[in-house]
Amino acid sequence: MSPANSSSLRPTSFLLVGIPGLEAAQHWVAIPLCAMYIVALLGNCVILFIIRTDSSLHEPMYLFLATLAVTDLVLCTSTVPKMLSIFWLGSREIEFHACFAQMFFVHSSSLVETGILVAMAFDRYVAICNPLRHATILKFATVAKIASLVLVRGLAVIAPFPLLLRRLPFCKVNVIPHSYCEHMAVLKLACADTTLNTSYGAVVTMLVVGLDGMSIVLSYVMILRAVFSLPSGQARLKSLSTCTSHVCVILIFYVPGLFSFLAHRFSQNVPQSVHILLANLYLLLPPMLNPIVYGVKTKQIRTRVSRVFHVRAPERHKTVAAERVFLENNSQGPQGLVLEQ
Repeated sequence: MSPANSSSLRPTSFLLVGIPGLEAAQHWVAIPLCAMYIVALLGNCVILFIIRTDSSLHEPMYLFLATLAVTDLVLCTSTVPKMLSIFWLGSREIEFHACFAQMFFVHSSSLVETGILVAMAFDRYVAICNPLRHATILKFATVAKIASLVLVRGLAVIAPFPLLLRRLPFCKVNVIPHSYCEHMAVLKLACADTTLNTSYGAVVTMLVVGLDGMSIVLSYVMILRAVFSLPSGQARLKSLSTCTSHVCVILIFYVPGLFSFLAHRFSQNVPQSVHILLANLYLLLPPMLNPIVYGVKTKQIRTRVSRVFHVRAPERHKTVAAERVFLENNSQGPQGLVLEQ
């Protein structure tokens, strides 16, 4: 194949449309998306700072939460800056390899997040169903191994997506009707048989994501059995309250994804702009709401946050009082020396 033909089958760059049908209003849509991104950055960075600096939070649940925060930062940061440059600056072009890298980080981060949610469900199961052995079963080394396994699984399962796409010729237009390099949107530009790509994507969705969802459901079925076997209602409520944050995070992650999947697969009359908006919200809602949920629902984090933001005030009052005493003593210093003589 000549260099000219090779370059024509593999474009040097793609053009991202943004939100098809809403091009004139994209700069307004970008405002709430930017606000959500800023909240996600601040919230997850605060969570990481608090868990890092407070040794009492070096427990399995909070270590998994820190891993979730890092994953959320990667998930939204891999797409939102480029998305905002499209909406506000009209910078639609994305280099070929950069597009594939963005695709890899988006999908691998999503898969890592589902794995972390499974690990957190297992942590809640052990804490409620076998509380006396919780510290023994989930040691720091065990938590690190679980987090590493989740990360390796996410990277290994998603790596074939860009590798399989690279072998395909792209002799159609290089315009992607999306605001980021989503796998199916890029795959539709290929002018060859894509059965292998679509089949692998379906297998990943059914097996990996399906098994993760089933594992979470099974964990909570066993948790509920253990909780409702407790003798007192107060003990049941206390046990269930430890799971509320995790349940909220699961719903935040799976519900937007479910709506996006159903709208894409079964609702042919839904405008394409709605599909793209749902996909964008799927990338931004979990990173924005996860730290808020854990900050509101978890007493230890809530207390630590309030302590961080209010510790300055007492210190300032002490400093002012000390300066006042120092000035008063200095103003009476000579007289004091005379009296002592």
